[in-house]
Amino acid sequence: MTVFPFLYRWVNTVFEDVYRGYASVITIIKLNGNQVKYGKGLISRGIPKIDVERNGKMMIGINFRMNNGNRYNKIGRQRPCLFVVSQNAVLTIGNNTGMSGTTIVCRQKVTIGDHVKIGGNTVIYDTDFHSLDSALRRDWFTDSKNTSNAEVIIGNDAFIGAHSTILKGVTIGEGAIIGAASLVAKSIPAYEIWAGNPARFLKKVNDVQVENKTLVYNK
Repeated sequence: MTVFPFLYRWVNTVFEDVYRGYASVITIIKLNGNQVKYGKGLISRGIPKIDVERNGKMMIGINFRMNNGNRYNKIGRQRPCLFVVSQNAVLTIGNNTGMSGTTIVCRQKVTIGDHVKIGGNTVIYDTDFHSLDSALRRDWFTDSKNTSNAEVIIGNDAFIGAHSTILKGVTIGEGAIIGAASLVAKSIPAYEIWAGNPARFLKKVNDVQVENKTLVYNK
């Protein structure tokens, strides 16, 4: 009865090691094939989806980490990271940043700073995808040519909770925290905590730090 679990774990470990090596090779091929510029220390657990159109640019800093698919960061709804960069658009990801199952659709400009943590299944859009004019939406060509785009900026040390949605034109300030499953439709100042649908202000990050210190001192 004890042999089978041991064999199962051993086979599973070997399989994971082989898959990890395969995934790393395929990821590097995809990055280079899409002319993505990336720094040293990149770690990809699983295989992302990458689509950078002609004249689009995607740049990644050092020590970037991402989880892709149902083997990693098992919090539910696992999927690969998806990066879509349109013609003449620019997606920049800073140093020491990590994400899991994140989708970024960049039709103009998305800038993510250093030391940013993006929770599982978060989506970031710098576009409305469709025209707000119903007459234009009736025709595919006019609809696709009349979308509204606006840059998204995520500052250094920001933390985005799992399953959140970041919409076009949003700036998330340095050190800000976004609660899980939030819809962020307007900009958030640095070092504030926001959550909800739509996201609203909860408290300052410093207030939480003071509360935590008080709890420690009172023990």
